[in-house]
Amino acid sequence: MPGTTQPPGDEAPDLAGDAYRALLDMIQRGGLPTETPLQERTLAATLGMSRTPVREAMSRLIGGGFAMRTSRGQLIVKEPTLRQYLEIFQIRMLLEGEAAAAAATRLETERARAVMVQVQALLTAGSSSVEENHRVDNLVHDTIALASGNQMLAQSIHDLRIKARCFDQNGTPERFEPGCREHIAILQAIVDRNPDAAREAMRQHLDTVRVGLVARHTHL
Repeated sequence: MPGTTQPPGDEAPDLAGDAYRALLDMIQRGGLPTETPLQERTLAATLGMSRTPVREAMSRLIGGGFAMRTSRGQLIVKEPTLRQYLEIFQIRMLLEGEAAAAAATRLETERARAVMVQVQALLTAGSSSVEENHRVDNLVHDTIALASGNQMLAQSIHDLRIKARCFDQNGTPERFEPGCREHIAILQAIVDRNPDAAREAMRQHLDTVRVGLVARHTHL
């Protein structure tokens, strides 16, 4: 998602923002597993930054619900509860369903087809790295959210998706092929200019993801 633009004449880099995004990415990829201690000095060295922006980024992680302090005052990566995960998906189904319906009336057909081509390429390849799978997943959901024409809606969806992904750091390999086909169905409904079908396809996709992940976590 695009960040906030700097005021005219202010070209100072947003180092804290860069650190925050880097740490979030590490959490999503499992590089910082849940309950991992977040040590300012170590993270600053890992990111190649001074400790000041990293300290601010760590504060943002707390504010965003991605980190917490233990009773001993140690900062760790927070593990969301199953209830929080279910609440995230309940909201996502509402917001992303409406975003998909709006995209069916607003998103350029050529753009929707271009995204579909990338999903199909992933499906044809039969497998992908975690990074590539995340990239295409982000492309699908962010493209649709932005096409809604509502920036606040798009940002809310983006933030909720990050939180959902942080809950399931290990990913769900068995969802690779079904997920690709569900993405194609959503995009096809958008190409067909069918808001109701796009809404339903998105909601079914998210509900399938939710049910599968709940089943996995309740059997751990």
